[in-house]
Amino acid sequence: MPLGATLAEWFCPNARIGEMSESLQSTEAWRGALAEFLATFFFVYLGCGGVVASGAVEDEKLDAERLLTIAFAHGIAIVILVASTGAISGGHINPAVTLSIVLAGKVNLLRGIMYWVMQFLGAVCGAQVLKFVTPPAWQGNLGSHGLAQGVDGFAGLVMEIVLTFVLVFVVFATAVDTRGPVATAPLAIGFTVLVLHIVGVPYTGASMNPARSFGPAMVTGTWKAHWVYWFGPLIGATLAFWVYMGIFIHSGPLIGGALASWVYARVFVPMGSALNPMEVMNLSPRQQPQFNRVPVDDVGIVGIEAATMSPQKSMQFQRLRNEDGETSLQ
Repeated sequence: MPLGATLAEWFCPNARIGEMSESLQSTEAWRGALAEFLATFFFVYLGCGGVVASGAVEDEKLDAERLLTIAFAHGIAIVILVASTGAISGGHINPAVTLSIVLAGKVNLLRGIMYWVMQFLGAVCGAQVLKFVTPPAWQGNLGSHGLAQGVDGFAGLVMEIVLTFVLVFVVFATAVDTRGPVATAPLAIGFTVLVLHIVGVPYTGASMNPARSFGPAMVTGTWKAHWVYWFGPLIGATLAFWVYMGIFIHSGPLIGGALASWVYARVFVPMGSALNPMEVMNLSPRQQPQFNRVPVDDVGIVGIEAATMSPQKSMQFQRLRNEDGETSLQ
C-alpha cells in the first residue's frame, strides 16, 4: 500500500482506505463527483449572483434588506441543490461536509478526494461564468469573502468554526443519522444555511465552505485573510463530527469516543478483539480479561460503523445481560 494511504489508514481508520481502488473503477463514484461539480457550480453561481445582484440594486450597502437577500439566495440554493443531488452524491456541495462524511466512514477517502477536486473546480467555473455574464460595473469582487472592519483573523476563525459546526451538526442529525428526518434534510440544511448567513455575513461573509470562498477568490484575486475560510470550516466540521458521532450515536464522551475508536482499530483489532470502542471502554474489571476470547471473523466494524451496523453484522456482537446488570459477551 502507498505510504500516503498507509498513513491515512493509520490516523483515520474509519475512512475505508481498502475501497480506494474500487472507487476509481466505479461509475457511481464518477457520477457522484460530476454531481458535486454541477451542484457547487450552481451554488457559487447563485450565491455569488445574489451578492452581486443585490449590490447592484442597493449600491453595495449591507443593510437589512440586502442581508436577507444574500441569506435567502444561499439558503434556498442549498435546499434545491441538496434535494436534487442527494440521491446521486449525497449532496455535499461543501469540502467541509465531505471531510466530516469521510471521517464518519460513510464515503471512502478516494471518493472524498474526487468530491473535493470537483467541488473546487465547480466553484471556480461557477464564479468565472458569473463574471462573464456580469457587467464590469456590477462585478466588484463577485461576492468574495472577507473580514469586516474591526474583525481580526482569530475572531473570524472562531466565527467560521462555530457557523460550520452548526451546519455540519444539522447535516449529521438530518441526513446521516438514519433516526433523523431524512426526507426533510434538504429543507433543514438549507434553512440552517439561511440563518447562519444572517448571523455571519456581517462578520466574515459566512463561508462555512472552502469551495464557496475559493471560487470567486481565484477569479478576482481576492485572497486577504483567505486562510480563515479554510481552517475555520474544516475545524468546525471535524468538531461537529466528533461531537455527534461521539456523544449522540456512540453514547460515549466526545474525546473518549474518538480516542477509543482510534485505539480499537489500531490495537484491539490486531489483538483479536471483536469489541467495539464503547464496549472496550465500559468493560468491568471482571470482564476485561475476556475480550480476547471473542472471535474476529469478518469483523471490520470500527468506530461509527459499529453504531450503525446491519442486524446481520450486529449478530457478531451478541450481548447478554447477567444478573448484576453488567454486559457479558457471548
